[in-house]
Amino acid sequence: MAQQATPVRTARLGRALGPEPTAVSGVVLLLPGGEETSSRRPSPMMATASVRALGRRLTRAGRAEGLVGHVVHYRVRGWNGSEAHLAADASWAADEVVRRYGDVPVCLAGIDMGGRAALRAGGHAAVNSVLALAPWLPEDDVAAPPEPVKQLAGRRVLIVHGTNDARTDPELSFRLAARAKKANRGICRFEVHSDGHALHQHRNEVLALAEDFVMGALFGRSFSRPVEDAFAAPPPLGLRMPLAAGFGRSLRR
Repeated sequence: MAQQATPVRTARLGRALGPEPTAVSGVVLLLPGGEETSSRRPSPMMATASVRALGRRLTRAGRAEGLVGHVVHYRVRGWNGSEAHLAADASWAADEVVRRYGDVPVCLAGIDMGGRAALRAGGHAAVNSVLALAPWLPEDDVAAPPEPVKQLAGRRVLIVHGTNDARTDPELSFRLAARAKKANRGICRFEVHSDGHALHQHRNEVLALAEDFVMGALFGRSFSRPVEDAFAAPPPLGLRMPLAAGFGRSLRR
């Protein structure tokens, strides 16, 4: 009996989060976390739970401007070394946005390993901005090239990291931001004091900061004063900006 070929796994976009606008003028792609090494399929609900709240917040805020959001469903759970599967799937998703919606600006918004995927795939021609929350980044290794940053030139980039993150080292995201800032003034990084990997302690402030950044990057809304200051400040000040308690309460809606 002939052995059946194993079906080829493909990445896919989830359904649009919330009502899809009549005319789409911007897209946010939500990139969930993953694992360093794994060929297993992601668990759909568990993998995407962390980015859905972010996606719903962003699409509500940008609906009037024509923002649509999609969760990216990866082929496999793992980054898998030089294969960089999650980054490849993020790039595929940006291609799919162009196919579906045409020439609209895209923000890659990732959490954990999805943050690494967003940063790595940020050079895609359709991408104008990258949001990385608690990004997983590899430890420095003299035998391996450093995580690339040249692809981020010309993009607006915001990294947010809790200072007590025990899963992904916040110092690594600071170092990457410092290298990227040398060639790209449009990068800033906020530190969430005493918060952990999931950023639950200051969840409302983190979501408000993400909304402020994405609406400004995709649709040209004015950034809040703290974000403007972070972009303008020289390193290390603009890369170690404290996220103030209550951020977002007094921002213009």
